Amino acid sequence: MEQLEKAISEVPGSILSRFRTFVCHLDLTEIALGYAQSADTHGFIIIYPTAPAGCWDVASTASLTHNGGGDSQTIVNMVKYAETHYGSDLDRVYMTGSSFGAMMTNVLAGAYPDVFKAGTLYGGVPDGCFYVAGATAGMTSPGWNNQCSGGKLIKTAQQWGDQVRSYYPGYNGTRPKMLIFHGTADTTLYYANFGEELKEWSNVLGVSFSHNETNTPISGYTKMIYGDGTQLVGVSCYNVGHTPPIRPSDDLAWFGLA
Repeated sequence: MEQLEKAISEVPGSILSRFRTFVCHLDLTEIALGYAQSADTHGFIIIYPTAPAGCWDVASTASLTHNGGGDSQTIVNMVKYAETHYGSDLDRVYMTGSSFGAMMTNVLAGAYPDVFKAGTLYGGVPDGCFYVAGATAGMTSPGWNNQCSGGKLIKTAQQWGDQVRSYYPGYNGTRPKMLIFHGTADTTLYYANFGEELKEWSNVLGVSFSHNETNTPISGYTKMIYGDGTQLVGVSCYNVGHTPPIRPSDDLAWFGLA
């Protein structure tokens, strides 16, 4: 854990896990902008996990599976540490990330829905999409899935949903609500992945597409509302590459932290 910022408050605080992108030497200060001040103001803890090679393991069966080990379980252990040592509220744990951090957000939503209540992500792929045969927990470089990154791994909503549910067999509790951003000009994790993510989580969360809201939250962005908009929202970012700029105020509003 590179940094733990604790806001002092009179009541147990929420936890926000913010994952770094796949850019292996990104300055942590850049990631923290917009969150640290809000943590002090609203009284929540921020955890900044870092993968050994800078890129999260979203490829191994271990990391994809509940209590399977790997990076995902390590992050969950950080959350539990924060609860034990800082008195945080485990009913208010949230996550956000971009690129590989977005992928890990999806992985955690699938493998640990009992831990995280909501997630926001910028430029990711569906949970399980980046699986690489032979990848193991602890590998310096867990592997790259060209089919997935190229947006060529296409499944039905039911197939994606069944895949997510397979990562935590027997779990019947609530699932994290998801806010997903993706740039239409993304040539690293292609835009087709955005549609696959929405198919996946619409099935898992049991919501259907409702309507679009154009030029919101800013010009050129289109919100895609599922159900009543409280469980799943996609944001298509026109002519934006990899990845869309993070929007801390939108993230915190989605989490109910601001």
